[in-house]
Amino acid sequence: MSIKKLIYSSFSRLVTVLCILFFLSHYSVAQPSDSTLFLSTKTKQTNSLLIQQALTSKLGFDRLAHLSDYYGHRLSGSEELEQAIDWIVGEMSKDGFDKVWKQEVMVPHWERGHEYATLNVPIQKDLPMLGLGGSVGTGGKAITGEIIMVNSFEDLAAKKDSIPGKIVLFNVPFTTYRQTVQYRVNGAIEAAKYGAIASLITSVTSYSMQTPHTGVMYYVNGIQKIPHAAITVEDALLIERFIHRGEFIEISLYMEAQQFEDAISNNVIAEIRGSEFPNELVVLGGHIDSWDVGQGAMDDGGGCIAAWEAARLIIESGIRPKRTVRVILWTNEENGLRGANHYAEWAEKKEFSIENHVIAMESDAGVFDPIGVGFSGSDQAYQQLSEIAQQLTDIDAAELRKGGGGADIGPLMNKGVPGMGLNVESEKYFWYHHSAADTFDKLNHEDFNNCVATMAAYTFGVADAEIRLAR
Repeated sequence: MSIKKLIYSSFSRLVTVLCILFFLSHYSVAQPSDSTLFLSTKTKQTNSLLIQQALTSKLGFDRLAHLSDYYGHRLSGSEELEQAIDWIVGEMSKDGFDKVWKQEVMVPHWERGHEYATLNVPIQKDLPMLGLGGSVGTGGKAITGEIIMVNSFEDLAAKKDSIPGKIVLFNVPFTTYRQTVQYRVNGAIEAAKYGAIASLITSVTSYSMQTPHTGVMYYVNGIQKIPHAAITVEDALLIERFIHRGEFIEISLYMEAQQFEDAISNNVIAEIRGSEFPNELVVLGGHIDSWDVGQGAMDDGGGCIAAWEAARLIIESGIRPKRTVRVILWTNEENGLRGANHYAEWAEKKEFSIENHVIAMESDAGVFDPIGVGFSGSDQAYQQLSEIAQQLTDIDAAELRKGGGGADIGPLMNKGVPGMGLNVESEKYFWYHHSAADTFDKLNHEDFNNCVATMAAYTFGVADAEIRLAR
């Protein structure tokens, strides 16, 4: 960093701290001694200033651009993921966290290699496709077969006598992610039960512009492992029209996908130590890995950087919360959840205890315009958090829904930790999800800053509360 930048950075931080101290000293009032008080006036005032600081912040969005452009997609087992992790640790170490470290985790290592699909009959056409994460390859040569199209697992079973030696296409229109993704996850298992040589799905997306979407899939012991891939919505509909005209459909599929031995990866953990209750932890974060297409900017680079930036702004404020704030960027959410499971097991056995985790917050739905949060916990905690929600009215992020969480905080929630997920305007999320279109240019600086503001308010509010969030 140049001397000029260093002076400017130090001056900017000094101005921020002086403004907060002036605000607190000028407007603070005596607090009642009511033991049920959740947020003090000082905490609310600091929260208001953190929100304002977040709305004008530039560094977080710049860091998200850097992560996306220099490291790109970050699949578990890849050099790109570990290089991105090292860069993050280096940057966090400059931010004033009390502790920054890497937590080693063994993760799956799958690579797709070269792949293609072609429609041979009734016309010749290249089919944009993506092998699904964890799929086997085609054995060094293309597989060619007739397409049998089905629209559900029930339809597959009804056509079981036609399946042996064929390629099954699950052409299932997108309804909700939960309902549609089952064909990606379990499609190869079900197709192989009836003798299919490969299976394809219509990409799991609510809107398509000839972009295939990848994602994890599974096999089970005792059933033949067959290649499993996604084609675009447009090409699935083309095949459907041909079939409705009575045409015979033949496709060739080539995939070099391969599973290697597990590789070393890392969770990234950074802490602001609490001033009064350092063993009580407020956790927030996202997952740093992504699929091997696009830049992983939306899923979940944005969630990671938003959580990091929320904590950094707390440091910059100069006001240390009563409880410890812990940022965790989990590895391997996409195809194993190894990072989240490892952290939860470690926290339970070797650290304080799960009981010391006050709340866990996650952002993994994109950093579009936030509408609020979803919370899973007690009714008493819900009422306590409503005090924070009211502070987010000006940025239209005050919604506090019952029910929320996320994949990476799931293992903590299963052990009794209250969980919270950032909710955003999600109309476009599945347009880009797990595709080459998940790139930084899809994101908006103002929306991102609003996400940071929301996470900062809940993080500092819970961490600095007069009493611990209820279980």
